[in-house]
Amino acid sequence: MSIVSIETELKSIFKERCSTSTSTRFNYSRGEDTYDPVPSKAVIFPRTNEEVSTILKLCNERKVPVVPFGTGTSLEGNVVGNEDGITISLEKMNKILNVNIEDFDCRVQANVTREQLNEHLREDGIFFPIDPGANAAIGGMAATSASGTMAVKYGTMKTVITGLTVVLPSGEIINTGGRTKKTSAGYNLTNLFIGSEGTLGVITEIQLRLSPIPESIMSAVCHFPTLEDAVKTAQETIQYGIPIARIEMLNKDQMDISINYSNLKEVNVEPTLFFEFHGSENSNKDSIKVVEELSNNNKGSKFKWATDLEERNKLWQARWDVYYSVKALVNNGRVYSTDVCVPISKITECVNFAEQEVNKIGLRAPMVGHLGDGNFHVLFPYDPNDKEIYIKIREFSNKLIDKTLELKGTVTGEHGVGLHKKKYLLKEHPDNIPLMKTIKRSVDPNNIMNPGKIFDLN
Repeated sequence: MSIVSIETELKSIFKERCSTSTSTRFNYSRGEDTYDPVPSKAVIFPRTNEEVSTILKLCNERKVPVVPFGTGTSLEGNVVGNEDGITISLEKMNKILNVNIEDFDCRVQANVTREQLNEHLREDGIFFPIDPGANAAIGGMAATSASGTMAVKYGTMKTVITGLTVVLPSGEIINTGGRTKKTSAGYNLTNLFIGSEGTLGVITEIQLRLSPIPESIMSAVCHFPTLEDAVKTAQETIQYGIPIARIEMLNKDQMDISINYSNLKEVNVEPTLFFEFHGSENSNKDSIKVVEELSNNNKGSKFKWATDLEERNKLWQARWDVYYSVKALVNNGRVYSTDVCVPISKITECVNFAEQEVNKIGLRAPMVGHLGDGNFHVLFPYDPNDKEIYIKIREFSNKLIDKTLELKGTVTGEHGVGLHKKKYLLKEHPDNIPLMKTIKRSVDPNNIMNPGKIFDLN
């Protein structure tokens, strides 16, 4: 049966929630990545697990590809459409299903965003700590195994997810994990789907651990004469075992960009660390004293404190705006972002290597990093019509990947593989790919789920 037939059948079921208009198909054709839009044949907007099941059953019977779509903030081509298939937008599945304050957990539908959830929790003294920067959908964060700025204290999506509802390609609805802090009940299917990028099924609900809002939150900025001094300070902070919530690095170029884009005041155009301490007032004071000493030993400036909530939010908003501040440098431009992550003892060596290679190619490439967990990004703004620049960027990326793997790091700390990093995954885990393919064929024998992402099945 042809795709036209399935479109007709889906339209008869979903009415106005199945769109074939050109504008809608293009709106859901890619994320915030470097790829040209690839519109699917139709976009469907289910509201329930059962409706997602209906869609997948029909598509599986007809071997029609399916691309799940959240908020479209992914960076590696994870949600690029399929010209022979359909896209499932989960935007109408945006309900917070329950919150258990006493147990510090909740259950949400896939398109609840991190900002939406934290606004809902604001009066309860608890919060959802995973902060990738963008106001991403929690289902998408689960699908890409996201993390972000507070991973050094609170972990990643793998840390905070205890269970999932997933609709398999066959249409079967399964519930993995549960609400308990630990379980030994069989295979860890929850973690199988975290990071699967929609290639094994559609994540529709997520069970999350939450954290108490700390008694004291203190944020500071510290400038350094060189990037190496800044990175070394972050490395030593972690190696000393200091309990810190975030250590974010912006190099000199990125500070210049962010000062102008985010209208920052009283900060310098120098390599900079953003610190944030969560805890009691006394524990924060103890931690700050040690970090200030480490910073001073590495030629750091006096700490500049964000003393109230408004000032602190403005500071971190500038960090969240980094991607868009870089993108704004080129009219109709795109941003190529690396995403390597290395053991903390190797972070200074890896960042130094990246800085040296950037200087060799002579391109503008601001750098930011979640240095507390060894993860950093080199951002290249570029004109997509300039093929020569893209070749240079990719050559740099290849060298950085080789260096990262030499240092026993990973090719992607938090963005996922998507289309962009498939050949890099082959370098990192050539021995894993056959087993991944076996799992994929077992769960999705017709290869309808986000085909071509993570690896090529055939």
